[in-house]
Amino acid sequence: MPDDRTSVVVITHNRRDELLRTLDRLTALPESPPVLVTDNASTDGTAEAVTRQYPRVRLLRPGRNLGAVGRNLAVRHARTPYIAFCDDDSWWAPGSLARAADLLDAHPDLASVTARIVVEPHGTEDPVVRELRDSPLAGPPWLPGPALGSFLAAATVLRADAFRSVGGFSPRLWLGGEEELLATDLMTRGWWLAFAEELTAHHAPSAQRDATRRRVDGLRNTLWLCWLRRPVGSAVRRTWYLARTVPRDGASLRAFVRAASGLPWVLRERRVVPPWVEERLAALEREQRRSTARRYVG
Repeated sequence: MPDDRTSVVVITHNRRDELLRTLDRLTALPESPPVLVTDNASTDGTAEAVTRQYPRVRLLRPGRNLGAVGRNLAVRHARTPYIAFCDDDSWWAPGSLARAADLLDAHPDLASVTARIVVEPHGTEDPVVRELRDSPLAGPPWLPGPALGSFLAAATVLRADAFRSVGGFSPRLWLGGEEELLATDLMTRGWWLAFAEELTAHHAPSAQRDATRRRVDGLRNTLWLCWLRRPVGSAVRRTWYLARTVPRDGASLRAFVRAASGLPWVLRERRVVPPWVEERLAALEREQRRSTARRYVG
């Protein structure tokens, strides 16, 4: 049945064919969700193809590559209470958006629900799902699944008002682990995030990705998050741990140099989280050290 509670937001950059495949699936969903695409200055004919083949899709063309902030632009145009994010190489399973909206309707203190991720073309479960399912965080009994301390933008439905209340994704972080700062700010405001086993998102990893740049940006953003929100002791320990464990190569060096170059604005905008949020971040940090699904490689 059609469901008007959730809009789907997609950002894309020079992945025309993958985006068109994703739009095939999104526009065929039984929920018939509004779909908004932010084209981050593609030069491969993406915008023209979307306009020609999907006239009902709302296409936004900011004229430059906004990275994750392209999602903020789309959310400003959305008129539904909930926003389902996905990437141009991922899509939602039929029925999952309606079920996610049901969960958010039923739990007003819940900011987001993250789906189980199935990797295509073989239909295998993404290794990160096990970590979501086994989250070390404790939450209230009403949560529909394990409490999370962050989320995966390609497989999460968020409450639009909660997203807007913390300013959306940070322009400073651009892309690469950008969800963690947003999630931390949501928790600081008292929101809960959860994993919902009954939701499914599919991911067909794009071959058109710069793994090294994503590693540089992801490591830089991790360091910035530490110093933006964590107490000094925690930030120092996390920084030292990363310095000892990331690959000793040019990419890691660039990440640390770029993180250090941002210290002036980081210190100006630093807001330490309350103790209960720091407890959650520390628990997640201990879990991430044992992770086999999240590594700074590439």
